[in-house]
Amino acid sequence: MAKRGGFPKGGMPGNMNNLMKQAQRMQRQMEETQKEMEEKEYEAKAGGGAVTVKVSGKKEVLSVSLSEEVVDPDDIEMLEDLIVAATNEALRMMEEDNAKSMEALTGGINLGGGFPF
Repeated sequence: MAKRGGFPKGGMPGNMNNLMKQAQRMQRQMEETQKEMEEKEYEAKAGGGAVTVKVSGKKEVLSVSLSEEVVDPDDIEMLEDLIVAATNEALRMMEEDNAKSMEALTGGINLGGGFPF
């Protein structure tokens, strides 16, 4: 009876072995890219520069700077909105940069399954 499936006696066929090596190399590159992304900082402003927010590539808020003229005790809601707007813009910038880095690494391949590339 002939044996079905599996790999020949010598291990993985050449093409499969090359594919595994490429996948491992891509995984290392993705890990390096992710580490680089986490070390970056992104800054966004709102209200004509009255509010500045800086975030890291780890999605952490690093700092919030407020101009004195934007601090109005009678209009806290506007200040809150400006902080939210600047924070969201900084995070959007970080996500866009991350997506571009991953796309460059994977050549735009969408592997599905919830993978970020």
